[in-house]
Amino acid sequence: MTSRYQQAGVNIDAGTQAVHLMKAAVRSTFGPQVLSDMGAFGGLFDGSLLKTMEKPVLVASMDGVGTKTKVAAQLNRWDTVGQDLVNHCINDILVQGAQPLFFLDYVASSQLDPSQIAAIVGGMAQACRAAGCALLGGETAEMPGVYAPNEVDVVGTIIGVVDQNQLIDGHRIQAGDIIMNLPSTGLHTNGFSLARHVLANVDWTNNHPDLGCSIGDALLAVHQCYLDPVKQLRQAGVDIRGLAHITGGGVIDNLPRILPPGLGATIQLGTWSIPPIFNLIQKLGDISIPELYRVLNMGLGMLVVISSNQRHLASDLTQVGEIVATHDGVKLEGA
Repeated sequence: MTSRYQQAGVNIDAGTQAVHLMKAAVRSTFGPQVLSDMGAFGGLFDGSLLKTMEKPVLVASMDGVGTKTKVAAQLNRWDTVGQDLVNHCINDILVQGAQPLFFLDYVASSQLDPSQIAAIVGGMAQACRAAGCALLGGETAEMPGVYAPNEVDVVGTIIGVVDQNQLIDGHRIQAGDIIMNLPSTGLHTNGFSLARHVLANVDWTNNHPDLGCSIGDALLAVHQCYLDPVKQLRQAGVDIRGLAHITGGGVIDNLPRILPPGLGATIQLGTWSIPPIFNLIQKLGDISIPELYRVLNMGLGMLVVISSNQRHLASDLTQVGEIVATHDGVKLEGA
C-alpha cells in the first residue's frame, strides 16, 4: 500500500536503500580519526592531529559541480561527478596549504534513485580515499516541487588544516615571480552551461576526430586533484608563494584573488597544451578569446607562483606567465 508521503512524492524506502548501497564505500574512507558510524546525528572526528601543530588553522570550503550533472544525466554516467566534487573542494583549500581532514556531501533531487545516489557517493568515496580524507557525513534529500524531474544537485563541504607557519596566502608574491601551470584534464567543474549550449547539436557518444575520444568522455573527464603534485613540489624544496585554482571565472578572475595590491599578471598564450575539447567549444561556439579565458580554465588547472630563481626546482612544470607591477589584473599576451 502506498503511503500518503509517497503520494506526496517522497519515498522514505528509496532513501533507506540509497544509504544501504553506499554504506561500504563511505566506511572505506574512515580512518582511526573517525569516531562515529553512518547514521549518527553528527560525524565525530578526533582532533588530536591538531596538537602536533604549533598553531593549527582550520580551512573550510563549499562548492558544487554545477550543471555537469546535466551531462551525467544525458549520458547516464554518475560515477565521476562525486570525484569531481571532492577534488574541486580539496583544491580550493589546498590553495592555502591545507591538508583535507573530512568531507560532507549534499545530494538532492525531485525523486531519489538509490543506484544513482550510490554511484555519486561512491565516486566521492573514491576521491576521499585517494586523498586520505574521511567522508564523514552527508544529506540525501528528495524534494519534489523544489527540483525539476530528473534534476540532481551535488554539493559538498570540506574541512582541512594547515599550520599557520605553512599557510599560503599570496602575501609574499613579488613582481618578477613566475607562474607555473599544473594542467587541467578538461572543463573540470565549470563552464558546462556554455559547453552544453555550444555542443547541443553534435554527437556525444562516438569518437570525435578532434578529441581522440567521444565528446561525452571529454566532458566527463574527472576534475584533477592537485594534492600530490603540490606536495611533491614542496618536498623538492620549492617555496610556493601563491596557488590559484582556476575554476569559474577562469584565469581572468581567479589569479587576481591571490595577488597583493599593486600587482598583476601576464599570461603568455601558446606556452602550454590546451586540451582539444576547449578548441572544439571555441570553434563551434565562435567564442572570443577574452570570453574563453573568463569562463573556462583552458587547460590551466592550478597556477603555482614561485620565485624565478627556483625555476629549476619545478622543471617538470610549464611556465605560463609572470607577475608584474605594470598593471592590475590579468593580461593575456600573444592572442
